[in-house]
Amino acid sequence: MNYSLRTLLLIGVAAEIAIFAISYAMGPSIEEAFRYSARFSGRLSAFVFLFTFYQFARDYPQPVKENTGLRNWLTTFAVLHVIHWGFLATNVYLNNIPLEAVKIAGGALGYLMIVAAPFYLHKLSLKFQLPYFYYVSLVMILTYVARAKGDFEGAEPSWFHFAMLGLFFGACAFFGFWIFKKSRKELASEP
Repeated sequence: MNYSLRTLLLIGVAAEIAIFAISYAMGPSIEEAFRYSARFSGRLSAFVFLFTFYQFARDYPQPVKENTGLRNWLTTFAVLHVIHWGFLATNVYLNNIPLEAVKIAGGALGYLMIVAAPFYLHKLSLKFQLPYFYYVSLVMILTYVARAKGDFEGAEPSWFHFAMLGLFFGACAFFGFWIFKKSRKELASEP
């Protein structure tokens, strides 16, 4: 799906506004509204990322720099994830949630890579583009592992966390196999 960047951003930002409005209506307090907003915004980001990863695998070995549609989705994902970070940071602040340095370091690197991707990923060779998708997937997987274990204050483990873990593991395996198969086919066709 090749939508313009403007269209993707309008839809994405409208979805984030709707998430906050619904969360505000659901929550008995502003603290709960931001807790729900962070949760549902994170889920939106996860699905947008998986779709972006799918496009990368589908179009492999076409580099990101030649794929405007993929770059638009990377940019949309970055913007949505920055909005998610705002909800998450506000949730942590308002609800006095303790933070762990190890988790912050891994997550911070993930956020840095996500925000930098629309500006720099297309300048890297394919062998450096693929690790971006797997590292961001790893950060998301570890987030859902922590949620499934009950390590997130204010969020009980649910079937959804296990479903997302299955979806991420399945996507990483399938996309990796798909890319590997295409790489072998390309090597075999070279003179």
